[in-house]
Amino acid sequence: MSLATNRFNIVKNILIKSIFDENVIEIILTEYWKSLKNKRKILLDWINLENLSWKYLSENPNAIHLLENNLDKINWFELSKNPNGIHILENNLDKISWFNLSKNPNAIHILENNLDKINWFELLSKNPNAIHLLENNLDKTNWFELSKNPNAIHILENNLDKISWFNLSKNPNAIHILENNQHKINWDNLCLNPNAIHILKNNQHKIDWDNLCLNPNAIHILKNNQDEIDWYYLSSNSSIFEDEPMPIL
Repeated sequence: MSLATNRFNIVKNILIKSIFDENVIEIILTEYWKSLKNKRKILLDWINLENLSWKYLSENPNAIHLLENNLDKINWFELSKNPNGIHILENNLDKISWFNLSKNPNAIHILENNLDKINWFELLSKNPNAIHLLENNLDKTNWFELSKNPNAIHILENNLDKISWFNLSKNPNAIHILENNQHKINWDNLCLNPNAIHILKNNQHKIDWDNLCLNPNAIHILKNNQDEIDWYYLSSNSSIFEDEPMPIL
């Protein structure tokens, strides 16, 4: 039972004993469920788990409940970059890939306690939560990697001559720059950009379907083009999961 379901049931039991009638209780509980966090994630009904890859599920932030129940199937190299896998990694430090952990935005506290194991190239250039380290070490910046860092836009805007347009095309916070420089876009990488769906819809002939399978905001396009899906790639797409339904009243 998820934390959300447990909290829901507690409130439900309290309301049942209240003065409210069934209709009012249903309205209250429905709105309460919408506001609850920590709901269990379940696969979309049109996706078969058997078609998916545990390697790529290991990096999927919404697959944590599946991974917790299938520790023997985890790919630890991939899990090390999973922002929602920190509690699993903390209990399995000997299995961590420090290369991938160095770009995990939720692993800063682990990295700060293991400075000798950090891959500085990865940390300084890719990790969105390492900007404070990066700004003090611009001389160590790898601009190719920095160009896809969503929290580095203010640095990139002041250094347009150093941008990698190949990687900037992946950057979800760089849409305004890309829209003004469409001739410089790398369309294969743009298909990975969750904020570029409106551009891709207007340029479907330029879509790379393998990359689009990784785009969390492209599920509606993929559902309508299932013959184009690469199921291994889709396994790492966080949007193949949705919140568990509200418990029966």
